[in-house]
Order: sequence, then structure tokens, then C-alpha cells
Amino acid sequence: MSLAAGDRPIRVLVADDSELFRELLARVVAAEPGFEVAAVAADGDAAAAMARALRPDVVTMDLHMPDADGYSGIARIMAETPTPILVLTANPTEAAGFRALSLGALDILEKPSATADLGEYGRLIRSRLRLLAGVKVIRHLRGLRERRDAAPAHGARVEVVVIGASLGGPRALAAVLRGLPPDFPAPIAVVQHIADGFTAGLAGWLAQESRLDVREARDGEPLRPGRVLIAPTGRHLVLGEGVARLSGAPPVDTFRPSVTPLFTSAARQYGRRCCGVLLTGMGRDGAEGLRVIKDAGGPTLAQDEATSAVFGMARAAVELGAVDRVLPVDEIPRALRELTR
Repeated sequence: MSLAAGDRPIRVLVADDSELFRELLARVVAAEPGFEVAAVAADGDAAAAMARALRPDVVTMDLHMPDADGYSGIARIMAETPTPILVLTANPTEAAGFRALSLGALDILEKPSATADLGEYGRLIRSRLRLLAGVKVIRHLRGLRERRDAAPAHGARVEVVVIGASLGGPRALAAVLRGLPPDFPAPIAVVQHIADGFTAGLAGWLAQESRLDVREARDGEPLRPGRVLIAPTGRHLVLGEGVARLSGAPPVDTFRPSVTPLFTSAARQYGRRCCGVLLTGMGRDGAEGLRVIKDAGGPTLAQDEATSAVFGMARAAVELGAVDRVLPVDEIPRALRELTR
């Protein structure tokens, strides 16, 4: 694959305290035409300074570095030179890694093991970097929010909340769950698109960030007020009669778990007593499912463009006519409290 005339490569800044890993990652990233390693940095401060000077398209960031760690590097980059950041961690189950997403990093991926196939890993990380490098180009849809903000009359009290999110979702999920009380009267089921193996760590981090009972979903687990169930890697999460069910059915919209099966199962079981919420994310997974909830009489919410990392999934649902209210992320908890009152 060669670059077309006029195209320029995706410029990547690599930050890691290990010289060996920096060299390995730089080699893996640059193995395909269309990518260029703009610079390498050994700590967070150096990464922030290089991001400011070189304006890369995307940054890969290690977290545990001496002197200035990855967290401080992310905070500085997002304050001084906002740039898409991919966090690389050796431990996908470590909840602390998700703190980086709350600081503004967009995505998280496991570092390759000593026995990993570097060719396969290279294809994975380049695909992720290509996706993140395009995040800053976001289409603006003026007027959509204004037409959708009015809250519709809703007679039935909501008894279950279902949420879908993708790129930028962990940070948005934390904001929503932090705004809900520990005695929130409805169960919550979540599908978050994230790299394989990270859902347990995500659940642990969200449990620390909120006052709710957040856990990775298990098949047959009861739906209880104040309990938040996160779909695990590789399984669809659907709702049965008072319980969560996990399914190995084929991917939907290329995803497993996918948001749409969760939303459609919730509409089937709960009808107008179900509320669907679409948060930040790329693509259109969940848009059709949200319309099923709306058609069943359930209220539907979407995160607005201004507070979204990527206004993709929510935009697709708005264009489909599936959204009752488009709200800033910090206003969604209040709306959920009102709907479940």
C-alpha cells in the first residue's frame, strides 16, 4: 500500500520509559506506508513538550514512567495541545489504567506480550491509530440539538436503563454514573466497545468512580436497583425477565458485544419502562436499537456533540429520529433521576 499523491502519513509520538519498547513500537508503527514516528519520549513531560512542538496526529502513552508519569503527560497534552491519545498498558485488568481515560485519553490497548505475533499486533495498533488520528475531524450538525431538547411527556416510570458507548465512552460513563445516587431505583446495563480483555478493569474502575454496584455481567445475573452490568468481551449482553443473559450470537454492525441487541431486548422486555442512552462513539451501533426503544414508548437520550469525543453513534440515532433529548453528558444523570422517580 502506497500513499496517494498529496496524502501525508499519520504522525505518531511514542512515549515510554523503556528504550527497548520505544524502538520496538516505533518499528511496528512505521512498518506500513502511511505512518511515521514523529518522535519518541521517555516520560510524560517530554511527551507533552514534543506534542506542543511537533503537533503529531496521535500519541501512544505508557502510564508508569519515572519522573513525570503518563497521567501527568496526558493532563498536560490535553490542556496545552489537545491530541488523540492511545494508552498502552501491560495490565488490562488494572482499574487504575482507566484513570488515563478520565483525563482525556481516547482509548486503551494492551502492550504486546513477549510471545506476541508482532505482525498481527502491528496491524491492530495501526488500525487503532488510524481511527484515533481521524477523531479531530468531526462533522458539526447545527440545529439538531435545539430540535430535540424538549422533554416529552412520559407516563410510565422507567424501571431499567440501557447505555451504549464507544470511543471516549469510559470517561462519559464515569460522568453519568458519578451523578447517580447509591439508591438509584433501576438496574443499568452497559455495552462499551473496548479492546478485548479490558471490561473487568473498566467495571472495577467505574465501581471506584461511582457509588453504584458496578460489575462485569455474568449469564443469569439478577437485574437489581443500583447495579450496573458491563457486557464482557466477546459476548452480547441482552435482558431477560429480571436477569442478564450473555449470547455468543454473531457480531452486529461488526461488534460483539453490540449495543443494538441490548437495546432491542430491553424494549421487548420492558417497553415504555425502559430508557435507552447513547453516549460518545464512532459509527452507528445502537442507533437502530434506540429507535426500537422509542417505538416501544420508552424515553431515549443521547450525549451532545460538544461533550462527545466523537459525535457518531448519537448523531446516527438523531438522524434516524430515534432520540427524544440530546443532552450534555453532565445533564444525563439528572434526566435519569427524573425518569426513574
